[in-house]
Amino acid sequence: MVGSRTRAQFLLATTCLVAAYGFSASGAFAKDKLAQIDPALDANAQAQTLDIINVEGTGGSTGVYSGSTSVATKTNTPLINIPQSINVIPQEYIKDQGYQSMTDVTRYVPGVQVHQGEGNRDELVIRGVDSSANFFVNGFRDDVQYYRDLYNTQSVEILKGPSALTFGRGAGGGLVNRTLKEADGKRVYEATVQTGSYGDRRISLDGGNKINDNVAVRLNVFAEGSDSFRSYGKMERWGINPTATFQVDDATKVKLSYEYYHDNRTADRGNPSQATVPGATRFNPTTPFAPGGDMTKFFGSPNYNQALANVHTVMAVVDHDFGNGLTVRNATQFSSVKKFYQNVYPGGAVNAADTSFTYAAYNHETDRDSLFNQTDFVWKGMTGAIGHTVAFGTEFGRQTGIDFRSTGIFPNGFSNTTTGNPFDPTYYGTINFVHHSTAVNADGVTSADANNRYKLNVQSGYVRDTLELTRWLQFVGGVRLDRFDFQSTDLNANIARGRVDTKLSPQAALIFKPIDNLSIYGAYSISYLPSTGDQLNALTAGTVVSAPQKFDNKEVGVKWNINPRLLWTAAIYQLDRTNQLITDPVLGSPFVIPVSTRVKGFETGLNGYVTSQWQASVGYAYTDARIVNNPTDTGAATAVVNGNVVQLTPKHQFSLWNKYQITDSWAASLGVIYFSDSFAASDDTVRLPGWTRVDAGVFYKINEQWKAQLNVENLFNKGYWASADGNNNISPGLPRTFRLSATAKF
Repeated sequence: MVGSRTRAQFLLATTCLVAAYGFSASGAFAKDKLAQIDPALDANAQAQTLDIINVEGTGGSTGVYSGSTSVATKTNTPLINIPQSINVIPQEYIKDQGYQSMTDVTRYVPGVQVHQGEGNRDELVIRGVDSSANFFVNGFRDDVQYYRDLYNTQSVEILKGPSALTFGRGAGGGLVNRTLKEADGKRVYEATVQTGSYGDRRISLDGGNKINDNVAVRLNVFAEGSDSFRSYGKMERWGINPTATFQVDDATKVKLSYEYYHDNRTADRGNPSQATVPGATRFNPTTPFAPGGDMTKFFGSPNYNQALANVHTVMAVVDHDFGNGLTVRNATQFSSVKKFYQNVYPGGAVNAADTSFTYAAYNHETDRDSLFNQTDFVWKGMTGAIGHTVAFGTEFGRQTGIDFRSTGIFPNGFSNTTTGNPFDPTYYGTINFVHHSTAVNADGVTSADANNRYKLNVQSGYVRDTLELTRWLQFVGGVRLDRFDFQSTDLNANIARGRVDTKLSPQAALIFKPIDNLSIYGAYSISYLPSTGDQLNALTAGTVVSAPQKFDNKEVGVKWNINPRLLWTAAIYQLDRTNQLITDPVLGSPFVIPVSTRVKGFETGLNGYVTSQWQASVGYAYTDARIVNNPTDTGAATAVVNGNVVQLTPKHQFSLWNKYQITDSWAASLGVIYFSDSFAASDDTVRLPGWTRVDAGVFYKINEQWKAQLNVENLFNKGYWASADGNNNISPGLPRTFRLSATAKF
């Protein structure tokens, strides 16, 4: 029921409005027309009517198309009305591509590049900004370093540029949010089995229904095991995620969720680069090394290389509608992550004669507990002729953890390195992992191993108002206040350090809508990242006196719903990053100096249904990311100097994915990805050659209960270098890979 009106009358009013004024009618103009159609609807009913228009018009998702999100603005909003570059990957698109990892599913998103992450975690470079922490789940920070799975994911949203107003610290280049499946009362009983290349075997179950009119439940479960195209590579992971929703009364809903997730795999830091004579410089960069062109060789140890994560996550959400356009959402999340990884890896380049390279080794424990509470109020209403969508709220968080590292000592005179044959690079010997609490030069250790215990307390408050000034003009303005109170103890030296930062992050935008399905916007936003960096695991004598990094973004863009299920977007931007800390090359650690980068770019994309049978996702990004202010720039040909290209940022990136429904039973997909050259590190001395990859899929719907699909990644078996973690840890991409799956609905 809506106000005193029946559901039938309510939907009739909605239908009339959509039919009369277009699928994207909204704001003050829509409110006026709605009042003319049905004057008896009160303010709360009007707000709910407009929400339905958003969901059933430009909103909602089907296939590759998604027209709205609640992530960026805290309320369901059509993408066309959000003055920011956003890519939404719906569940159907994820299934059609056959991917189950975060890094794979973002390959088709313009402006996003995959970072290797030391072979143990998800890490992305978005608009030239590298981060292992800008991951979120249902709007909560999910910043621990591990590999995520998509078994319980409803959609993946990639927001570009600073997003501190909604998400707080960091997120300078962009962020990724997973929206999870929930108990929504809809009947779903689905099982999927998958097999494929390299011994892949996977099963997932998704079951949910309503118990009665007030209670709904859902359960998602999966398990997977696989080998790898790389020698000795293995992976096993599984997860379970029960959820429940309680409709307490007409105005109040409670959602509960618990997840346990386990991931255990071989850590693989890839291949070294090729040394040259004379040595590589930014004027004459070298390339990655593959022995005899064989990319399957493993430059690690089958006995020691491991990445292990065990994740517990609990979420509770209470939604309440006060009426008269005011709603509130209070959400709490607790997560506990036990993370350990151990690596034997290339510690240097293969020598110019191709006769030797250097191994190094370490292990690292990075456990973290996080507790967050968010309260978000949203009010939709009018002040005179101006419509408002006001969001305001608070976030309180506490994160505690440990950071403990040990160095691998090889049995050759107690050294922390040893040499190997680059054509037979797998290490089978023994290693003794030793924690060094002080610098010990006798065995080759040049610095102490990390041993820190830390805690972070965050208090935040924000307010945003979207003003519908006229039918064709909107203004968005807001600000967030964050207080970061970070304390860490160096247990090696028994030194406690602390730093408190309080920062205001503003956002302002103007949206011009000459017609309802076209928007042109200009936006300005700022985010900050504490001097501890992404993983905030320690304060040093240098970082404790350093101000936070600042991300300053200016963007102009256009969004056009060509038809109700086809959205074209384009944006140009300039992102300035200042006070990024690097170790002083003269004085060394713990002395640091600030450097700056500037990223200028253009992005465009087309997503949705070209025809009722043809879905397409097209994207292109031009990204020029440069070092612009390095106080230590001496002009050396092997240093990070002004003008250098930022690591892992190709200047050109293109993607095209198509799916065509041939008959009611058969469909096929074809995808193409292109990345131009990039560099493994910001000294620009190791170049990653550009590459093109073709993916394909075939889909067969047997009947309403059964369907099957075959996905082929890298159809033409193209060898390429997919990512890196510095100049001598470079990962090859997958060769031709098959995935065959079958899904049953009951």
